Amino acid sequence: MKKLIDLITEITEQGFADCGYERNLGKVTLSNRPDLCEYQCNGAMAGAKLYKKAPIMIAGDVVGQISGNEVFEEVTAVNPGFINIKLSGGFVSKYLEQMDNEEKLGICPEEKQETIIIDYGGPNVAKPLHVGHLRSAIIGESMKRLSRFLGHKVIGDVHLGDWGLQMGLIIEELKERQPELPYFKEDYKGEYPAEAPFTIGELEEIYPAASAKSKVDEVFAKKAHDATFKLQNGNRGYLALWNHILNVSVADLKKNYEKLGVTFDIWKKESDAQGYIPDMVEQMKTEGFAHESQGALVVDVAEETDAKEVPPCILLKSDGATLYSTTDLATLVEREKLFAPDRILYVVDKRQSLHFTQVFRCAKKTGIVRPEVKLDFLGFGTMNGRDGKPFKTRDGGIMRLEYLIREISDAVYEKIMENRSMGEDEAKETAKMIGLAALKYGDLSNQAAKDYIFDVDRFISFEGDTGPYILYTIVRIKSIQAKYEELEDKPTGKGRILPALSESEKALQLMVSRVQDALLSAFVEQAPHKICQYIYELSNAFNRFYHETKIMAEEDKERQAAYICLLGLVRRVLETCIGLLGFEAPDRM
Repeated sequence: MKKLIDLITEITEQGFADCGYERNLGKVTLSNRPDLCEYQCNGAMAGAKLYKKAPIMIAGDVVGQISGNEVFEEVTAVNPGFINIKLSGGFVSKYLEQMDNEEKLGICPEEKQETIIIDYGGPNVAKPLHVGHLRSAIIGESMKRLSRFLGHKVIGDVHLGDWGLQMGLIIEELKERQPELPYFKEDYKGEYPAEAPFTIGELEEIYPAASAKSKVDEVFAKKAHDATFKLQNGNRGYLALWNHILNVSVADLKKNYEKLGVTFDIWKKESDAQGYIPDMVEQMKTEGFAHESQGALVVDVAEETDAKEVPPCILLKSDGATLYSTTDLATLVEREKLFAPDRILYVVDKRQSLHFTQVFRCAKKTGIVRPEVKLDFLGFGTMNGRDGKPFKTRDGGIMRLEYLIREISDAVYEKIMENRSMGEDEAKETAKMIGLAALKYGDLSNQAAKDYIFDVDRFISFEGDTGPYILYTIVRIKSIQAKYEELEDKPTGKGRILPALSESEKALQLMVSRVQDALLSAFVEQAPHKICQYIYELSNAFNRFYHETKIMAEEDKERQAAYICLLGLVRRVLETCIGLLGFEAPDRM
């Protein structure tokens, strides 16, 4: 179904046309003075220059043309030329009834259905997920869910880092610790063990130890580089070890992403793109795109309009080694071959902006992707502690993501138990749901590109712009619905939404009607915070209505049923939106 604002705009555009003015002057917007009206049209201002006529006269002409329409309760021309609009209660309630009868709240899928790959997560194997992985995971997950909800075919790819120097460091450290393992015997011809020679806990200790050693031991560092080279050139034992590293790491990653409510459709890795690199590089050389510069092989990607210098995209270093740019380009080759996407969205730290500018330009210039393919970069800011610096543990280390989830859930649990409103087991499960909502909403409610302060006390508050406040609103609605169901004298059948009697009811109805605007805006602008902003405003509108309206004490049973019907729609909208953000509401709090 059409957006409410589009229906109003069609009427005002026709009004301008019927008065002899250009149709596009009739665009309607939300009022910036809600104390005066609900919607407004400023087209008469622009029309004044076109038609050499006072804007108030143009506005008066249009108001005279459209004021009899049943959609409007009141349409007025106001100096110097605004058209102020209030909608009729009957029109709004009918619109909401139609929404309520539609499977997806009447939200239409995008006209052009696209195949979209979303590259998010991006952890390195053999390392635990830490707080630095949080934003990519939950922003990417919300964009995946939103895009899919709007009808697009979406492929979420974790894009694991599994092919760099960290592999060589782990292999060489393991070789020093357990030289007797068959993976290090060059003449070994048998089958390698099915079980990995390490646990995830041991693996996560091996890498930092090897990394620290490489910084002070040049011989070890050289051996690690050699091990990386051997792995990338097919050493049988090293490949078997690498597979063990992958299997152990991925199992642990999946477990921790599951705790965060994040899933991926494919678990592609840097190594998957390696086979495409030789032909890709050769083609760029043959077609004249790649040339040598200070021993390296590069592609120039600077453009005349650049305000800042954009260095060439490096394909191969002087020693022939590849870089992230090489792997990212080869991954685009693979994605084009396997999925032929219309759009690829990268959800990555905003400090990687220059890197992706180089990669995107190189891909377009060399024809790796088709000209019409959209390559988008959604760069996010840093999650900081109260000191304004990147979030750390109390001892200054980088906090594991599972510890962060546990910390915020424990804080919610303590808060629940202070009220003693439920048993321990229920409280623990409820705390997990509220904690996840607090964590995700606390992050997603910020504009992605901005840094923000991670404040547990603020995030778990049941008041203000927080996840728990949104959940509490849903739980409040559930409670009212449950009480209504227990009434013996309620009307049979489903009620219908009636025209609003009060200002707060009308405001709530209008806010519910704007869900499609919010979701489409969030998709187009790649801005999940727009969904957060919307459901916070919707929750505020509901709670104001709730406090001003005696729902359960209402004596008019038809009116009471209408309230319950409206509440049911509000709940559907809120639950749909939090589902897109990646969390859900408990039955009680």
